[in-house]
Amino acid sequence: MTGSFRWRLVLRFTGTMTAALVAISVVSLLSLRWVLDREVEASIMSVASIQASSVTDAPDGQMHFHEWELTPREAESVRNLIRYAQIWDADGRSLHRSRFMTRNLPLDTVALQRASAGEVVWDEGRFRDDEIRSVYYPLRRFGPQHEDHVLQVAAPLTARNQMLLRVGVFLAGITALVVLGSGFGSWWLAGSVVRPVHEVIDQAEAIEAGSLDRGISAYADTQEYRRLVQVLNSMLERIRGAFEIQRRFTADASHELRSPLTAMRGELEVALRRERPAEEYRATLESALEEVMRLTRITEDLLTLARSDAGAIVPHRERTDLEVLVRRVVDRLEPTAAARENRVVVDVPSDLTADVDPDLVGRLLWNLVENGIKHTPPGTTVEVEAQRVGGELRIEVRDDGPGLGPEPERVFERFRRLNQARTPGSVDAGTGLGLSIVNAVAEAHGGRVAAGNRPEGGARFEVSLPADGRETAAPEEATEPARPRVPTS
Repeated sequence: MTGSFRWRLVLRFTGTMTAALVAISVVSLLSLRWVLDREVEASIMSVASIQASSVTDAPDGQMHFHEWELTPREAESVRNLIRYAQIWDADGRSLHRSRFMTRNLPLDTVALQRASAGEVVWDEGRFRDDEIRSVYYPLRRFGPQHEDHVLQVAAPLTARNQMLLRVGVFLAGITALVVLGSGFGSWWLAGSVVRPVHEVIDQAEAIEAGSLDRGISAYADTQEYRRLVQVLNSMLERIRGAFEIQRRFTADASHELRSPLTAMRGELEVALRRERPAEEYRATLESALEEVMRLTRITEDLLTLARSDAGAIVPHRERTDLEVLVRRVVDRLEPTAAARENRVVVDVPSDLTADVDPDLVGRLLWNLVENGIKHTPPGTTVEVEAQRVGGELRIEVRDDGPGLGPEPERVFERFRRLNQARTPGSVDAGTGLGLSIVNAVAEAHGGRVAAGNRPEGGARFEVSLPADGRETAAPEEATEPARPRVPTS
């Protein structure tokens, strides 16, 4: 129960209110007591001053007090109003007391000795079951005959204590009512605060994988809740997009894998229907081998992209000679270019080096150059240029084909084949994963890749990589992935 936000808010609010009210009540009672004590002391001191100045003004010189003519019974009825007076000598002997007193006031010998020395001393005690406040007032300044005499005047604190009790009960009642009211109020307030959250939760729980487009339409009357609903709907939209991409990816991958398997199965079934010459069996096996190689390429590309999605492609950077790397890739693709009567032109400075993963960048170059060769008309030129611009390595691959169409940025989508205008007469349009791998390699290096159409015609790919990047540590819990190698032939 206390784990609920509503209950926690109620408990914290009421707890804070209780602590604050208790503190206020205590301070109020202490302040009231201080004021009442000062009033009692002022009254006692006034009586002491009057009685001290007139204690010996009788004609016969005897000690006496100016006080009401009360009997002990009458004094009992107004005991909260009267003031007790008594005169002591330095030895603690009673010399005189109020006529309505039937016994002496409680005597503090230490206070008496201090008063005998001329000090005014305050004291508290009990007298006739009452708590009293008293003052020891020295009389020595009223004549040598009073050198060691001390006047003690006391007042009962019953009225003060009753006042404090009544005020304390009142404050306790007010505190209880306020705490109770704040508890109910905070419960209602917390309910109104969390109600939109419960609506969001109910709608979110009702959303399934097939209904991600529903979104959350809970009423939000505050900026914070509107922001929460917007963020959740944006997240659902991203999840829906990811589901859609996964669905298309799965469908495309299934189609790409099924096509060569179907072709290979058909060829093998036809070959097994009757006895055939060895040449026909060989041709069938060669065709099956081509389909197996195509399946292998698709599988490797899918694994590479899966590692990229998991963040497991970690570049192993080393100082790399870019001219050597580019020419190695171009030399291996030369037979493919020659078969299509295409030409690959390389423009890379001989002293160009960068801290990159040569295997990953080699695969990036392979995919871009192979894409330029296979998806442009025969007899055209593919240009490969690399240079250092500031702290970046810029690699640019251009061709003289018809370009990438109206949406060049979509060429990096998985299984996204370039328009057929770029591949007239092509017998191998690829798997649609090559440029996705180019993008993954660039991102793994902390770089980027851009695609566009050249003004004079043709496609243009530009890769920007950090030229002096540092080795990026792999996640501690992840095993080091296999390093993709540059295809050989």
